[in-house]
Amino acid sequence: MRVPAALEWWRGEPGGAAWLERLPRLVAECAELWSLRIGEPFEAHVSYVAPAELPDGRRAVLKVNLPEPESEREPDALLHWDGDGAVRLLAHDPGRRALLVERCEPGTQLWQVVDEEEANRAAAAVLRRLWRPPPAEHAFRLLVDLAAQWTEELPARWERLGRPFERPLLEEAVGFLREAGPSQGRPVVLHQDLHGGNVLRAARQPWLAIDPKPLVGEREFDTASLLRDRRPELLADPGAAARVQRRLDQLAAELGLDRERMRGWGVAHALAWNGDEDMIACARWLAGAA
Repeated sequence: MRVPAALEWWRGEPGGAAWLERLPRLVAECAELWSLRIGEPFEAHVSYVAPAELPDGRRAVLKVNLPEPESEREPDALLHWDGDGAVRLLAHDPGRRALLVERCEPGTQLWQVVDEEEANRAAAAVLRRLWRPPPAEHAFRLLVDLAAQWTEELPARWERLGRPFERPLLEEAVGFLREAGPSQGRPVVLHQDLHGGNVLRAARQPWLAIDPKPLVGEREFDTASLLRDRRPELLADPGAAARVQRRLDQLAAELGLDRERMRGWGVAHALAWNGDEDMIACARWLAGAA
């Protein structure tokens, strides 16, 4: 089995090298467990993802995640959504962090829709399907806890990284997190990583979400990835700030959400990415969209 080159960056992360060494065995075990014929893997950057075929001829996708907190409850989210707005979970093995999901056909990414307003409408329609209250008993992480964690981590990381952006931007994010974390609206199961690469064209529904990193919290948070989507285009666009503002206005209107809370979560979520320069640029554009 070939380990995709796109996964090699994991060797520099805690536990990543050991996981990459185990990966061929994990994939072989999944193939035996579910009687799969597995094709050449996709060049995914976070997980091992490959087309698979079940004994009855159904086309599926095998996904094996590195054991880490963000993806731990992915199967729970897919079970909760039960195919409405997201791919169906066919089977999963918690010990191997392996999932077998339906294959989207034709599977083209929402990024292929050139008209950005049209793409935003499609993404909003997917989010509306996904946003439903969590089960009474659940093990999803809570946005209120993540907000409290970021409130502590952002200033410490800012100092550690040599103050990579202006203090007022940091203070805006931390102030928002302190206020918004405990004062959220009605909680739903959030995708957390809903962008054009994680929305695929399908036959069963027009578009389906993949790869959730689920949380339970208010809806406004779940637009953060969309607000900074298509980053290579944004970074090359002299009108990027106005473009981000248009997204903010459109998504707030489409989804009936509080624009300022969307903006605040977008700033904080972007700055939580370990000082990434592209994310800092997105945070600045959002901060200027007040």
